[in-house]
Order: sequence, then C-alpha cells, then structure tokens
Amino acid sequence: MAFKTLATLVSVLAALQVANGAITRRVACPDGVNTATNAACCGLFAIRDDIQQNLFDNGECGEDVHESLRLTFHDAIGFSLSAAAKGEFGGGGADGSISIFESIETNFHASIGVDEIVNEQAPFIARHNITPGDFIQFAGAVGVSNCPGAPRLEFLLGRPAATQPAPDKTIPEPFDTVDTILARFADAAAFTPEEVVALLASHTIAAADEVDPTIPGTPFDSTPGFFDTQFFIETQLRGTMFPGTAGNQGEVLSPLPGEMRLQSDSELARDSRTACEWQSMVNNQSKMMSAFKAAMAKLAVIGQDVSQMVDCSEVIPVPPPPQSTAHFPAGLSNADVEQACAETPFPTLPTDPGPVTSVPPV
Repeated sequence: MAFKTLATLVSVLAALQVANGAITRRVACPDGVNTATNAACCGLFAIRDDIQQNLFDNGECGEDVHESLRLTFHDAIGFSLSAAAKGEFGGGGADGSISIFESIETNFHASIGVDEIVNEQAPFIARHNITPGDFIQFAGAVGVSNCPGAPRLEFLLGRPAATQPAPDKTIPEPFDTVDTILARFADAAAFTPEEVVALLASHTIAAADEVDPTIPGTPFDSTPGFFDTQFFIETQLRGTMFPGTAGNQGEVLSPLPGEMRLQSDSELARDSRTACEWQSMVNNQSKMMSAFKAAMAKLAVIGQDVSQMVDCSEVIPVPPPPQSTAHFPAGLSNADVEQACAETPFPTLPTDPGPVTSVPPV
C-alpha cells in the first residue's frame, strides 16, 4: 500500500514537472546568448542593446528617454472610436504613423518639437527588422526601464506599418479644458479619468522644450531622473512664479524656480473628477507604478489586434528600485498645498532641509 502511494506521488510529481517544462520551455535565440519564450522576440535583444547604448547613452534616464516616452503617447493617441463607429478614419492608434508620415504629423501644433526624437529614432528603425509602430512602443518601454522607481512596462510585438497619417486634433494640448481632455481620452480608447491621471505619471520624468522656448528642458517636477510621486506633490503646491517668461499658452505659475507647470496638469490636479485620484498618488509609489503600467499597456495597443501580437515583455529590462522618498522641496510645506480633494486630507510629508529648491534643466 505504501509502495503504491509512493508510486502515485512520483507519477504526479513527474507530470507536474513535464507540465511546468511545457510552460517555461524557452527558445535559444540565433545570437547564441539570449533565450525567449517565443522565437519572434529574439530579434528584440539586439535592438534593445543598440538603443540602450546609442540612443539612451548607455542606459541613462535622460532627455531621449523623456522624449521617447512622449512619442509613445503622441503616436498611440491618434485614434477615434466615434469616427470608427461612423465608418470614418480617425487614426490608426499605435501604428507608427507619426514616424512614417513625419512631415505631416510632427507639424501638428500638439506635436511641435517631436520631430527631433522621430529623426533620432529613424536610423534605428532603418537598420533593424521592426515596424515603426513596434519600435516606438518598444523604445518607450526600454527607456522607462532606465528610471529608478519605474514599473517594468509590457511590450507586445506585431503592429503593422501605418498606411495613412492620423488626423490632426487627436492629441490633447496643455491649454485644453479638463472636459476636452477627458473626452479625447475617452474617445481614443475609453480611458477613464483615473487612467488619465495614471498616464500623467509620465510627467515625473518629463520636461518641456516648446511651451517656453526660451528655457528648453524645463522639468515638471524637482526629480526628473526618478520615477517618483514628486510630480503629484508639486502640482498641488501654490504657484508663485514662472521659470522663464510669462504669458505662454498652456503654462501657469509653478511653485519652484526652474520648474514648469502645465495648465492641464494644474487643472486636472484640482478638478473634482480627478483631484482625489491625483492626490492618492502622493507618497504611494506602488499604486503609481501599477496604475501607470496598466494604463500604458492599454495605450500601447490602441487600434491594434492584440490577438495577432506576441508578448515580448521579457525583453524589457527590470528597472532600478526607487531611489527617492516623497517630500516637500526645501522651503515649502503642507501650508503651501492647495487642497483639492474633498474626501481626504493631503498627506503629511517632511520638507527637505536647506535653501529653496531650484530645479536645473535637463
């Protein structure tokens, strides 16, 4: 009896090992170095290594990462559910049209300055076997992985090349109203207000070049090299100054020298539909990471047939852990918060010591 029980147990364990092996079996890639769960992903390793070294300056969380992440949005958001429902072309979504039809789409007002990163990425697309739509989303995910505190973004392979440019006016502008912004996101992919807030976590590693062209590279928070919650903290502080010139469309007063605040960010942080979600990101690194990852996964496949795509997320590097903690910049405190969420008080945070924080350009 004991022998039969033991034999049965061994058989069950063997079956589990076989099943597990079937699930985790990997393909040896032609490069002789890497393996993948799907052979289609093998070619991405060389592309990843190329852009890390030659586009992202050996894996930095710098300007080209910021711009590549911005490009993922500008390409993908060009889609309209309402147009499609009427049988009209409202854009192809994340299809690389902003790269293929660069002379058209980068001249849209909302994409001023995007031509620089499109032109930087073009040689990489030319020398690798990858469509522009795939490359844009892949480069964005790889770039974000260089930023401490960022989530490891998903990447699905298999976007066909765009055949026509996206229409103008599909990219929200920083001077648009909250109503307009939420409506545009809803029409693009049924994004909820909460998902819009999550996507704007991208601004924690972003900067503006064209809002005030006299001060290119002006960050949106005081820690643009870290994917942290400072953006959600600092957008809720009372604005007192402009980092450069006044009167720029889409810009409002910011709380720190050298930091820019977009009108759209300011209004979303204070609107009753989004204020509490905005505040909920403060000092909640894990929530910000998971919400951003989920929203980016949705953004990256707008207009695509996911059933025809291959999950190659394993090629994306694991980002460094968070290297900053939530705080008020030196010289500011809870007294400077413009409380907008009516449901819960703003978290109590420490203030950095020293003189008033001044944010350098990136």
